[in-house]
Amino acid sequence: MSNSSIGIFDSGIGGTSIFKEIHALLPNENCIYLADSINAPYGNKSEIEILQLSIKNTELLINKGCKIIVVACNTATTNAIDYLRRNYSVPFVGIEPAIKPAAISTKTKTVGILATQGTLSSQLFHKTTDLYTNGITVIEQVGDGIVPLIESGNLYSDDMSALLELYLIPMLQYNIDYLVLGCTHYPYLIPMLTKMLPKEVKIIDSGLAVAKQTKSVLSTHNLLNISNGKPTIKLFSNGNVDVLNSILNGEFDVAYLDF
Repeated sequence: MSNSSIGIFDSGIGGTSIFKEIHALLPNENCIYLADSINAPYGNKSEIEILQLSIKNTELLINKGCKIIVVACNTATTNAIDYLRRNYSVPFVGIEPAIKPAAISTKTKTVGILATQGTLSSQLFHKTTDLYTNGITVIEQVGDGIVPLIESGNLYSDDMSALLELYLIPMLQYNIDYLVLGCTHYPYLIPMLTKMLPKEVKIIDSGLAVAKQTKSVLSTHNLLNISNGKPTIKLFSNGNVDVLNSILNGEFDVAYLDF
């Protein structure tokens, strides 16, 4: 099993931000990535729809022999990972907004979070927020429209700039000093956000933390690949393969898969 692949899925191409962190930290590991772009975004779907899609992706990765599954989607994690862990024998790694480090480090006692409606309305998000933000004001902003623009290849567009400006201005009026990115698509916005935000506002995403947790879980289960051979990396999309290839700068082979 140690030579089997790490399975990763997301509601589209955004989870490649997680895949890249995992590949950088664990360069010997074989990986299979599923971009469920045809159903993106998950954030505006019902809890039962999110669960059904998460089950579909999980079973496909298990059928491909994956030894661990990384749910590289905040919305899927917060709405489905408990069910997945109860019903499948492989270990799972999830992702949720990095509220804790922001709450610990904030000087203004106000942090912003940009996320999908599905994440912000979930029980897991509220449980985590309540646990770490006593005395901290959390400004929540639903990032409607961001994922469709990224999925359609319009990342650095005027429409995206206008949307981000609309979402950031109210947060800055509350004097946030940390902006938490609560969707795996959003790290691709960091170059734009850095230009738009005052330099004292720090941006936090969960990518490296998820990669470290993946390594830890693999080690605990004696599943780390100790082979020095070239890893097999397979990325699949049920949407526009060109967009997935573009976001990865052509570094990896990508293919269309009907799932």
